[in-house]
Amino acid sequence: RTRLWCDKSELTGPFDIIGDLHGCAGELEELLGKLGYREGTHPDGRTLVFLGDITDRGPRNVDCLNIVRQAVESGGLCVCGNHDNKLKRFLEGRKLKVGHGLAETAAELEELSEEEKTEYRTFLDSLISHYVLDGGNLVVAHAGLKEEYHGKASGRVRSFCMFGDTTGETDEFGFPVRLDWAADYRGEAHVVYGHTPIPEVQWLNRTINIDTGCVFGGKLTALRYPEMEIVQVAAAKTYYEPARRAPQTSARGTDHLKLSDVAGKQIVNTRLIPNITLPPQFTASALETMSRFAVSPEWMVYLPPTMSPCSTSEREDYLEYPTEAFEFYAGRECPRVILQEKHMGSRAVLFLRRNGEGRCLTRTGRPFFDGSLEREFVQSLVHSLEKSGFWNDHRTDFAIVDGELMPWSAKARALLQEQYASVGAAATTVLPEAIACLEECSSPGVQELLERQKSRLSNAEGFRAAYRRYCWDTDGLDGLKLAPFHLLATAGAVHSDKTHRWHLEQLSKYFGASPHFQSTRTLELDLSNPEDATEGCAWWEKLTEEGGEGMVVKPEHFLTFGKNGLLQPALKVRGREYLRIIYGPDYTAHIPDLRRRAMSRKRSLALREFALGLEALELFVSGGPLYEVHRAVFGVLALESTPVDPRL
Repeated sequence: RTRLWCDKSELTGPFDIIGDLHGCAGELEELLGKLGYREGTHPDGRTLVFLGDITDRGPRNVDCLNIVRQAVESGGLCVCGNHDNKLKRFLEGRKLKVGHGLAETAAELEELSEEEKTEYRTFLDSLISHYVLDGGNLVVAHAGLKEEYHGKASGRVRSFCMFGDTTGETDEFGFPVRLDWAADYRGEAHVVYGHTPIPEVQWLNRTINIDTGCVFGGKLTALRYPEMEIVQVAAAKTYYEPARRAPQTSARGTDHLKLSDVAGKQIVNTRLIPNITLPPQFTASALETMSRFAVSPEWMVYLPPTMSPCSTSEREDYLEYPTEAFEFYAGRECPRVILQEKHMGSRAVLFLRRNGEGRCLTRTGRPFFDGSLEREFVQSLVHSLEKSGFWNDHRTDFAIVDGELMPWSAKARALLQEQYASVGAAATTVLPEAIACLEECSSPGVQELLERQKSRLSNAEGFRAAYRRYCWDTDGLDGLKLAPFHLLATAGAVHSDKTHRWHLEQLSKYFGASPHFQSTRTLELDLSNPEDATEGCAWWEKLTEEGGEGMVVKPEHFLTFGKNGLLQPALKVRGREYLRIIYGPDYTAHIPDLRRRAMSRKRSLALREFALGLEALELFVSGGPLYEVHRAVFGVLALESTPVDPRL
């Protein structure tokens, strides 16, 4: 079988992979110097790999062509981007629409001889769709490549490599509508790509987008492989204005969602993660929830994301332990974290208005209480905010707050009675009788069975004690507790730029006088100090030994980017006894089997839902059309239908 040109699996690097250039030669020269290259070569024998889109929009397109061509002639690699392909066709004399920056490149080429133009055309014609490198562990392509196309050659593969997974449609700015192929990627190879400019490098499911929009005033990015280190230089200026979001007014005469906005396959673009795909089977479920059970859309401007647990612990008798959460953040250049007590209740989103109106929503947008109790609860909180000076201090007439409402039994009484209490009652009724019978039996081998039943009874009692800690009687508002942890938005501001400490201090200051307020214990750590990590583990152990559910580990800042892009906004570390509620009374006997938990899909969901929720808030606060706000909220609901292990 003939080996394909894209198969360079014998090349093992190390590589320096550089994102979309678009004529930014000055930044490229600076980046190469920062990477250690001198006159196109590296003293350590590293290999340059370019992801295409060498020209268009920037100020020095021919210079970029010369630098890349020289690098390739010296043993480097470059794949073909859509702009490279268009420039090649232009040089062949094809009739093309000279748009999206090609005019700037064409003007520079007019100064060259026909011989020079032919050389550039020949070079561009030599660029192939993608490369498979390092024994198949690394794939580079301009717009990415799904696993089944790795190492293949066809028109479809080449189109995917240049344009991504497209629908065949174009958006209001004339750009192709792209599908979020990276969200569904499950391959073993790392796929490094560009094409879609984003504010920060984005890592998702072993894919990494390093097009950080240098020509648009962002940064030029390189990925060092296999080190997986990011090296960047800032753009000297904005050379080309990006296509902007459509004006923040409704051009279709209504702010309400249409069926076409949510039915079938949908793609929602967000600032943090572009083109999030919502499969049709998930939108159908979300549509039923939103239309039949959710509150009026005017109140439904945010839904919270799911949250992943930490990686499974290797510590004996523990499924989850803080060390893995600490290693996750410290290993992603995020040493400063805050530990927050995890309250066992039900997630609640509060939309409060100064005039006394408001709603209290569940995490799926349903009303938390019936009408009269909700009105009393909302008005009580609004009154507390008035007394504490919140409305004047923040110069706002509304607040959107994320928190936990307790007790768990306030919302989940039926679940407790039917699923948990029945199991606990059955086990603690039957097992003592079984133990009594076995104790009277003198048959050989009974002792082992007796000890096993005693262990099961102890586990059942632990299970019963675990869920009972989170249940107590309430009478109307009496007994209800709210532990708020995010002041999400006020008039003119989404508070994603603040630290978690700021959020908790603001909420304590202004909600603290409410009879329903429940404070949250915290501990801030610098994980670069080993003593802090030890202190964090001890803090968690004490918290869980006292009957607490566990803790949530968060980066210091609400919105945090690491070396591989947007970081998980939080990881939960649940206590050993609490996990009996999740995995069953006897789960400790099966910990070796449970260690095989897969986290990647859960973490992918958490990031996408976080991006959608923040997008909805930003649209709402900036006065965007409500149907755009609700499409983002709808996206969170749809992704919640994704099949993942519900115990995670």
